Amino acid sequence: MNRHTFLRTTIAALMLASGAASAADWPTKPITLVVPFVAGGTTDIVARTIGQKLSESLKQPVIVDNRGGAGGTVGATIASKAPADGYTLFLATIAHAIAPGLYKKLAYDFQRDFDPVALAASTPNVLIVNEKVPARTVAELVAYIKANPGKVNFGSAGNGSTEHISGELFRSMTKTDIVHVPYKGGAPMMADLMGGQIQMAIETSPSASPHIRAGKVHALAVTTKTRAPAYPGVPTLDEAGLKGYDMTTWFALMAPHGTPPEIVQRLNTELARALQQPDVIKRFEEQGVTAGNMKPTELANFIGTETTKWVKVAKEAGATAE
Repeated sequence: MNRHTFLRTTIAALMLASGAASAADWPTKPITLVVPFVAGGTTDIVARTIGQKLSESLKQPVIVDNRGGAGGTVGATIASKAPADGYTLFLATIAHAIAPGLYKKLAYDFQRDFDPVALAASTPNVLIVNEKVPARTVAELVAYIKANPGKVNFGSAGNGSTEHISGELFRSMTKTDIVHVPYKGGAPMMADLMGGQIQMAIETSPSASPHIRAGKVHALAVTTKTRAPAYPGVPTLDEAGLKGYDMTTWFALMAPHGTPPEIVQRLNTELARALQQPDVIKRFEEQGVTAGNMKPTELANFIGTETTKWVKVAKEAGATAE
């Protein structure tokens, strides 16, 4: 072995040993959890719930960093460029599986630039209308839209969000003329829905449920294939006539690609334990959320399948986001 080869081998060994040591010591400082939507919406609610539990088990603060914009792609870009050292995490959603079908160009590759950690949660979306809309069933809503083409607005948490693609799929399947109004998150969208600036939305359950219970908006259907336990009297869109409509919003904990496997596995284990705690289960159930349960390899396969599915749906619906 010549001198240069020896030096390269020695340096590589030292770097590998250093990485193993740092992974064993992790975490020794606060962890940032990048949330790609503004505070108050469903992604933020899930992030703060799991962030608190991870903070308790890891003995370090988990700081939620809301980076909303462009349907979650701004936050994804920021997180994808962070060091892969376990101190920056990312809460991805179904929106990030949809985005490749909506945007001509993204500054990151969702499947290449992130390492899957664990599925945190899933939830149905709920088709809701404000009190002024004279419809209490899906059939009545479709009839109302057709009588008022181009005058009914549906809101979303932003271009490329799950609410956006849910609405586009509804528009495509009902052959109605509804207008998409994007916001920077679910919370401001819900405020405008209740205020009458927009007429309808297909919003995630945690964001919608408090206002449904308060009677400020009316739930007409859920987007999942089977009825949601949180809304037993509310039909599915499939039951209401939109045969084959099936969408579940999910939230996945991710890490920048190259994060040490030991850290990824530790996070998976800690999150699985947190999701089994009674207070987390109760909080999720109250909002129509189901805790996740997947190993990193299972999540990688799931994300691949979801990306293929929703890219196809977005293109078939003619949905775009720029």
